[in-house]
Amino acid sequence: MLFGLFGGLGLFIYGMKQMSEGLQKAAGRKLKHLLGLLTNNRFAGLAVGTLVTAVVQSSSATTVMVVGFVNAGLMTLAQSIGVIMGANIGTTITAQLIAFKLSHYSLHAIAIGTGLYLFSKKDRSKQFGQIILGFGVIFLGLSIMKDTMEPLKDSEVFVHMMGNFGKSPLLGLLLGTGVTIVLQSSSASMGILMSLLSVGIIDYWSAVPILLGENIGTTITAILSSVGANLTAKRAAAAHFVFNFLGASVIILLFYLIPNFANVIHNIVHSISSMFIVDVTAERLLANTHTFFNVINTLVWIPFVGFMVNLVKRIIPGEETSIKRGLTFLDERMLETPSFAIDQLKSEVLRMYKITNDMVDEAIMAFKDTNDDLVKAVRNKEEIINELEEDLVTFLTRFPRNTMAEADVKTVDMYYAMIDDIESIADDAFDVVELAVFKKDNKISFSNEAWETLNDNFAFINNLMEDGHQLIDKKDLSLIDKIIKGEEKMDRLLLEHRSGHMKRLGYGICDPNAGIVYLEVLDELEHISDQLADISHSITEARTNKIL
Repeated sequence: MLFGLFGGLGLFIYGMKQMSEGLQKAAGRKLKHLLGLLTNNRFAGLAVGTLVTAVVQSSSATTVMVVGFVNAGLMTLAQSIGVIMGANIGTTITAQLIAFKLSHYSLHAIAIGTGLYLFSKKDRSKQFGQIILGFGVIFLGLSIMKDTMEPLKDSEVFVHMMGNFGKSPLLGLLLGTGVTIVLQSSSASMGILMSLLSVGIIDYWSAVPILLGENIGTTITAILSSVGANLTAKRAAAAHFVFNFLGASVIILLFYLIPNFANVIHNIVHSISSMFIVDVTAERLLANTHTFFNVINTLVWIPFVGFMVNLVKRIIPGEETSIKRGLTFLDERMLETPSFAIDQLKSEVLRMYKITNDMVDEAIMAFKDTNDDLVKAVRNKEEIINELEEDLVTFLTRFPRNTMAEADVKTVDMYYAMIDDIESIADDAFDVVELAVFKKDNKISFSNEAWETLNDNFAFINNLMEDGHQLIDKKDLSLIDKIIKGEEKMDRLLLEHRSGHMKRLGYGICDPNAGIVYLEVLDELEHISDQLADISHSITEARTNKIL
């Protein structure tokens, strides 16, 4: 019996996986793009979350994507909560699908789906084949689970044990939560529950608390996906748990406070279902209850997204660490007043420089003592800088140059050159971090003399980076000569350090592998000084043209 149950469950999960993969291949990129285009409108987030989850047939997949978007800074915490609420509605489509008695057609779907998936030459046909194949396997798995569980309805002990869940809703809630956490799939636990209900082992009144527990258990996937993510992503996962936990807890509390509350729910859902369906089966009634509960829970909470944001911030306190992606100070409407847009452009370039400066600091710290969090931070900022450069360059090309004063055009060109230099510095910081990882993975160590040289150069570059910030921000022209001389000094130091390294190699003081990393790091630092000198030259040229 166990083999039949777990075999059927395995087929059901495999079928869900195949159908979900097929649907995501057919529409996955568009759905991710849709998630990325969200505005601050919570109702838009609700609609998108519902749509995406209904298509991919997995609230877990949606919430994991949401946590990823929040971690990357593409979505705010408030936006993520709206999407998560929508995911809770979209996931009820699974129960509605299972409630259709389509097991007799499972082999037909498997045959058609397999044919399309294996023999079709077009990707689109293969994707539809995978969807149909998964659909068939789902119902085949359900059929096997039902047939396996059929004899259990004659066991008085088992039926009595399952009936206790109706008498003790809290016990049912815990069972549903536990099973879903173990399976990490509310769809799989829903399949088992529907099978038990269809053969009469469990009744509707006992199934509802288990169903509510599944809503809580499904949040484990998002929680696990947030491990190692930033603070905001952890809060998004926490919001998913809090939203589902509070909703389920209130209903369970009403089971104990209001006599025959289960009958009240039954009668309400049955009355609504009867308006659309003549013969309301137990499976359909439970599926509709799932939809009814998740819709009502969402409607109750959607006006209080702000409260939810504050609540999870109290649960997971700490300073916000995510960095906003894209442009912060610029807007296309500003192009109607180019002089104002240029003022804001300076703020955007300074923001880009600040992020890059942080990258250099973190890269140096990571090289000194390789820290996984610092490595992740630099890699994440590298993506942000690349996107910011692309957005800035696109914005700069839209300036109405034909109607602008010559001084304004040259100012825009100056910032264009700076943006390229700043992005190059970010690349150098990224390369230093990759060398840090290589050093750690290969257990490379340096001599004391090499470390002394590296630390001196790290400190020198940090000071040059700070001078660069002051030059861009305050236009302190006295720093130009200092930065250019600093770059020339780095050129000389690099030659001296190479010569010193060759001598240490000759004396057997240095490891040759360590020497490669040592020289590459110095090259990256020297290149950073080159970019700072280029920024200084751009500002010198602007001063010569009397635009500063």
